[in-house]
Amino acid sequence: MDFIINYLDLIFHIDQFLPAWVQAHGELTYGFFFLIIFIETGLVFMPFLPGDSLLFMIGALCSAELLSPELSLLVCLSAAILGDQLNYTIGRHFGKRLVHPPYSKWIKLQALQKSEVFFAKWGSLAIILARFMPFARTFAPFVAGISQMNRVTFTAFNAIGAIFWVLGVGLLGYLLGEIPWVKAHVQVIVLALILGPGVLAIWGMLISQGRGKP
Repeated sequence: MDFIINYLDLIFHIDQFLPAWVQAHGELTYGFFFLIIFIETGLVFMPFLPGDSLLFMIGALCSAELLSPELSLLVCLSAAILGDQLNYTIGRHFGKRLVHPPYSKWIKLQALQKSEVFFAKWGSLAIILARFMPFARTFAPFVAGISQMNRVTFTAFNAIGAIFWVLGVGLLGYLLGEIPWVKAHVQVIVLALILGPGVLAIWGMLISQGRGKP
């Protein structure tokens, strides 16, 4: 319970945590960024890490000249691309075993099933679209591996998706992070980045199901 409380505190107060971390740890901060993004995208049982909100805050800190934009971009892109490659490889070689007991207790099967439906609907494009959707971002490369998607095709869409995700969310933080209103409501923005994509995805699925009914 303490872990959950501490994690939620980190998520909703990431605007206070990151600047203090940067000032205390200097260049080690980039290693922390790499680790968080790499683990979220690379390990199918770790979909709850704060990828979107972290990228937004990295952009904001770059705007405030507390971080190097060039190095931040390189670190985040590398972590996002390599993480998905690892996740794909795990799914390709071990996925069918991991979705069954005793390993399945570490994987949210409901989220995995939704990702499979999403992947079946959008095909290769799902690798790009899933970058902007919590949980689906972690499960999409795993599902691609299980389905034996061509590695070259996956790598291409993986790189494109990582560029759009890192640049898109990071640039949003860079351009808006120093605006007084945004700085005063960062916690609300972080919450929207966490919940918004998931709510939109559920809404879209409900609409699709409604249209499919006779």
